[in-house]
Amino acid sequence: MSFSVTNRLREYALLMRLDKPIGFFLLMWPTLWALLVAGEGQPDAKIVLVFVLGILLMRSAGCVINDFADAEIDRHVTRTQNRPLAAGRVNKAEAIVLFVLLCMMALWLVLLLNTLTIMMSVVGVMLATTYPFMKRLTYLPQVYLGAAFGWAVPMAFAAQTGSVPPIAWLMFTTTVLWATAYDTMYAMVDRGDDLALGVKSTAILFGDSDRQIIGIIQVMVLVCLVMIGIQVGLGWFYYAGVSAATGLAVYQQGLIRYREREECFRAFLNNNWFGAVVFIGMLLDYIFRQI
Repeated sequence: MSFSVTNRLREYALLMRLDKPIGFFLLMWPTLWALLVAGEGQPDAKIVLVFVLGILLMRSAGCVINDFADAEIDRHVTRTQNRPLAAGRVNKAEAIVLFVLLCMMALWLVLLLNTLTIMMSVVGVMLATTYPFMKRLTYLPQVYLGAAFGWAVPMAFAAQTGSVPPIAWLMFTTTVLWATAYDTMYAMVDRGDDLALGVKSTAILFGDSDRQIIGIIQVMVLVCLVMIGIQVGLGWFYYAGVSAATGLAVYQQGLIRYREREECFRAFLNNNWFGAVVFIGMLLDYIFRQI
């Protein structure tokens, strides 16, 4: 019996992609940027903890509902055919129960915050729940994912300050653009399978102009990051982080140059470092400003 329970828990962990934390980090970095700016370098520790745990829960819930929606598609895609739902090791009823449980735990966390944040969380849940179905409706599911990931940014300002100022929406826009760029790299990995299955993505929409359009979006992200620094009054540590991020964007362009699956996936993963260097630069700027 103990082996069976252990096996089920392992499958649920795989369904939540706990073995692949890249999505957690890509969601966490812009949230931490927002919390730092909203808290002027000293965000409330309880709010930070609530958001980090909430990100873990909602990212896990998003993976579960995504695999629920894509189970039939995933069986025919090389990269995803061994996922628990696609492989039949977890059934759809189990997935729904797990999804609801994760959402309830996230709701309990958000109830520790103010009313504005609680109200905004409803939009966040709707975005996370509906995103998996967008690839059937539009060639822009990557933009929709950006909105789902980016919604944590205005929520962070709401939790920390009780309001959502213009800078929050600039940071939200930055996150949407960044997610569109890196998730298009991710979609390039599956483009052949998606074309055969009739699944839509920006990688298909952009076609042979994919690298150029990703490059334009990356430039827009970097411009937005500079605008954030100017509006907040950040200093050279922050701009050093943005400079490092610029170098990483150039490196990613090199990786996707020949559109090879493995290299496109490496470029996608490299965005973890992009988010990290911006955060480190911002954090150091606030630390040394206070010394």
